[in-house]
Amino acid sequence: MNEEPLIPKHGGYRRLKSFQVAQLCYDVTVRFCDKYIEKRSRTHDQMVQAARSGVQNIAEGSEASATSKKMELKLTQVARASLEELKLDYEDYLRHRSLTLWAENDPRRKALVARRCTTADEVAAWVKEVGGQQDVQQKGRNGPDGQNGPTLRGKPPGPPKGLTYAEPSANAVHVLIGVACSLLDRQVAALAAAFEKEGGFTERLYRTRQQRRNRP
Repeated sequence: MNEEPLIPKHGGYRRLKSFQVAQLCYDVTVRFCDKYIEKRSRTHDQMVQAARSGVQNIAEGSEASATSKKMELKLTQVARASLEELKLDYEDYLRHRSLTLWAENDPRRKALVARRCTTADEVAAWVKEVGGQQDVQQKGRNGPDGQNGPTLRGKPPGPPKGLTYAEPSANAVHVLIGVACSLLDRQVAALAAAFEKEGGFTERLYRTRQQRRNRP
């Protein structure tokens, strides 16, 4: 009969889908903040740090799982909370600039998820495609000179000049954060169920001692 190891396999966070998506959110957030938010502003630092916290806490929780399932669960939840904070920051960015937050059923959301981007460059390429389409549509609404003027059929003018790509960029990260949060919700639920069923390090230590005492 194989004995339960006192220190189980742990780490391996780089293989977690939640870590991979959270890291992508961090990479894209750094680019977004450097381009669209004043670098010396508090908001710039807060958004970057919230994105970083999402990544770092997943990794730290995975490593802590060797001796504390409770700590793993706690840190994973901290990562989830950090990403929720970041999600709200993107919503604030869009609202304060009168830009549109895509609805949950917006086809662009599904299109981005289906693209399965793994790098910031791939997300940027997708944003450029969407932004280019919006730019063409906007020029058609503004008239032949491309300037904001009377709108056709009552349609409002599009994003201010210079923010054409800001809207799809912010929405793209918002979508990716949603994916990461969904993955973390499932991860937290699985960790909680395992902790309830198997206990943590203390319970494992007790079982290990019992197994050794019962050896013939």
